[in-house]
Amino acid sequence: MRTDEEFEEPEPAPPGPRTRDRPPLVRELLLVAGLFLVYKLGRQLAAGHTAEAYRNSREVWDLERALHLPGEGAVQSSLLHGDTLVQLANTYYAAVHFPATAAFLVWLYLRRPGHYIRARRALAAVTAAALVLHLTYPLAPPRLLPVTGLVDTARLYGPSVYGPPDADQLSNQFAAMPSLHFGWALMVALGLIAVTRSVWRWLWLLHPLVTLLVIVGTANHFWLDAIAAAALLGLALAAVRRPRHVPAPTAVPRPRRPARRRTLVGAGR
Repeated sequence: MRTDEEFEEPEPAPPGPRTRDRPPLVRELLLVAGLFLVYKLGRQLAAGHTAEAYRNSREVWDLERALHLPGEGAVQSSLLHGDTLVQLANTYYAAVHFPATAAFLVWLYLRRPGHYIRARRALAAVTAAALVLHLTYPLAPPRLLPVTGLVDTARLYGPSVYGPPDADQLSNQFAAMPSLHFGWALMVALGLIAVTRSVWRWLWLLHPLVTLLVIVGTANHFWLDAIAAAALLGLALAAVRRPRHVPAPTAVPRPRRPARRRTLVGAGR
């Protein structure tokens, strides 16, 4: 006689990202490439308003003093204690902005496709609103405004992504309001916090925090530039609908089924 044997079905593996939730790759590559291209071309279209940009910059500086915001000079003084620190800040400003945002979008596309759509739409909305402000409210950065007493750390210590304002044909240096450096960094941090469940996920906020200190300490932006970017991002996230059928970041434990018993009866029974 054979003995009874119990057969228990194995627990299913946690579901991964569903292919049907992921938008077509070629379309998304074109959309994201277009987003970066519009960002670069739009900044160039906003150039050529030198007098207005300096006037607006002085108004922003005076408004910050009226609001009793901390001086940008305090952050820059901390960076200027050593060449290494200020060069690291300049490198972070020049080299982290685009790659970090691109890596964020790629990771969401592959691992959290439902959240990717919302993040991409929010970034596009923030960028479009920023370009409108760049066209309607040109603003010189504090490093170009003598009254601030700030220096151009990138020009003095390197590396620098800007040439002389009058001869720079690759970028618009009078598009400081709002700071897309900060707006994009904040979107990256909030997006990663929303889709992960690690106890360390809040450390992603270090990215926008470091970005804020860098853009202010290198005198590329005022405090109000970052505040305006955060406000635009909040409006964009409120306007963009939450995605449907977003896969959970972690698998939900499923109740174990009772084991099925199959009795094998001997031939003589």
